[in-house]
Amino acid sequence: MPSWTPNFQGFLNLFLQSHCPLCQRSTSTALCEYCTRQLKNCGQKNPCASWRGEIPVFGWSVYSGTIKRAIAVMKYENQPQIGQILGEWLGESWLINSPHRHTQPIVIPIPLHPQKQKQRGYNQAALIAQGFCQTTGLKLQPNGLSRVRETKAQFGLSMTERQKNLAEAFTVGQKFRSHHPDVPVLLIDDIYTTGATTKSAVQTFRQSGIAVLGLAAVAIAIKDQQTNS
Repeated sequence: MPSWTPNFQGFLNLFLQSHCPLCQRSTSTALCEYCTRQLKNCGQKNPCASWRGEIPVFGWSVYSGTIKRAIAVMKYENQPQIGQILGEWLGESWLINSPHRHTQPIVIPIPLHPQKQKQRGYNQAALIAQGFCQTTGLKLQPNGLSRVRETKAQFGLSMTERQKNLAEAFTVGQKFRSHHPDVPVLLIDDIYTTGATTKSAVQTFRQSGIAVLGLAAVAIAIKDQQTNS
């Protein structure tokens, strides 16, 4: 083998490297090692802390700092690969901390309205759900829920306004209308804030006689950081 081959290969690898979407460092992976480490440190020690009440919530992290930046980049800077990664980490946490280890729910992402998804090019919750299911082995039903009414942004709305905004926003997916699943569904979303979106989705399923185990979210927002879920 020619002596210059390793040097040439090193140069080629450097040339082929892209930039980390969060910090712009050169990287050969979707996220650089530094940002990967920072994000993994966002994981909560007790993701089941909110797994209680009418709608239990499993939250991998708190919506702030690095994770807040990553979700924003994923959604608004055309970086869908971040969703897959976050979904895998959410799935790893679910396997370790799941409050229902012996239950095999059907995983359903919170949908976007078709017009909004067309503008963005993808549904971030669906990408997270894909990574989640690849890690957990749970069954994914990407069209189990449909968004039939386009709603305005939740940011800045009161709880009552959010609930009115989301009234009748969802409908059960076509497959579930004719054949209800014999196991509960587990909803997936990027952020959980006031719970208005989740509540509307859960009500849609329950009105159709479909049980909902709860919601698994990448991040749970604290009260003074309201966003759109």
